[in-house]
Amino acid sequence: MEKITLVPFENVFLRALGMAWVLLIIIAPFLLGILCFQAYLLYKQNKFIQSQKSVLLEVTLPRELLKSPLAMELFLTSLYQTKGEGTWISRWVDGKVRPWFSLEIVSIAGNVHFYIWTWEFWKRVVESQLYAQFPDIEVKTVEDYAGKTHYKAGGDIDLFSCNFILEKADHYPIKTYLDYKLDKDPDEELKIDPMTPLLEYMGSLGAGEEAWIQIIIRSHKKERAKPGRGFFSKDSVDYTYAAAEEVKKIKTKDKQKVGIGEISVEGSSVSKGDRDVIEAIERNTSKLSFDTGIRVIYLAKQGFFNEVNIPGLTGSFRQYGSSSLNSFKGDHATDFDYPWQDWRGKKLIKLKEHALHAYQARSYFHGPNPGHFFTLSTEELATIYHFPGSVAKTPTLGRMEAKRSEPPANLPI
Repeated sequence: MEKITLVPFENVFLRALGMAWVLLIIIAPFLLGILCFQAYLLYKQNKFIQSQKSVLLEVTLPRELLKSPLAMELFLTSLYQTKGEGTWISRWVDGKVRPWFSLEIVSIAGNVHFYIWTWEFWKRVVESQLYAQFPDIEVKTVEDYAGKTHYKAGGDIDLFSCNFILEKADHYPIKTYLDYKLDKDPDEELKIDPMTPLLEYMGSLGAGEEAWIQIIIRSHKKERAKPGRGFFSKDSVDYTYAAAEEVKKIKTKDKQKVGIGEISVEGSSVSKGDRDVIEAIERNTSKLSFDTGIRVIYLAKQGFFNEVNIPGLTGSFRQYGSSSLNSFKGDHATDFDYPWQDWRGKKLIKLKEHALHAYQARSYFHGPNPGHFFTLSTEELATIYHFPGSVAKTPTLGRMEAKRSEPPANLPI
């Protein structure tokens, strides 16, 4: 009988340790190289971003604005810009990034304002496209309202901030202006504008209170790795790939096989609800789309901060939700559920400082203040950000006393 010799545990351990050490020597330079490249890329991107001078444009509305959100959707289409990162040298060597824009609705002591933030390079494009769709508005460059605000522990202001994310996958649309029949241009008194509750809330704020809503967008591109492909694969997809897969899944989930003798018949019974979902997904993904980040802030001077106004801000996007499609929910709020999560209160101070700095920098897609962004179509964006008609009775919504005769003549064609 053959004798079995057992290898001592110490030898096995030493061999395993030696193999781990060899693997570490091989892998460590590779991992270190990735980290160094990421740090280099972040440095180059920040340097490029800081070289771009930004401007803030305020849009003042006329007394009568007989335009549906479709006009805003056409304007947003003009913001689909990919200039700057067309080649791998631009992206990975020079650190260039495609432009982004910030659509903002702000209440200062109950006075409601519409703003659009952009790089100065794109200012004339934004102005000309706004006037093309809304010839009666007034657009002017103003001082940044957010840049004048400073927060610190024990200071004279307090704030609450949170981001919004989607409940479901990006390709499930929210309830849009088409669902509210605003594409039909009905009489003003018959319109049901989903932005009206938000404007009424913002107009209700009092002296010493402010509410800021920031919708940051950039053109959506094929940057997601295709499922099942390697890390270095050249195949990339956008969010429409997952949408197509979801539609296939919905269409086949009720498929049944009915056997009749030697004949097999396949039948598919898609319910009306599922057909509506498929139609909504396909309509949504057929339009241009944007990477989107939404950040909101409520702030007030000491003695004016009213916590009752926080639910009004966090619920300001609830009317866009649909149980069968998609809806918004709060994320990364500047609060804690339990006291032991922040015994000394220092974490909360850091969260508030970070939220204010990120808002002021209009930062979402790149460091040092990246956020969790998602994808919205032009139809969805035009629903949550458009210029309301006279159906919005908010008295503090800034409107011009007199109608403009024509837009400025020196805008580019």
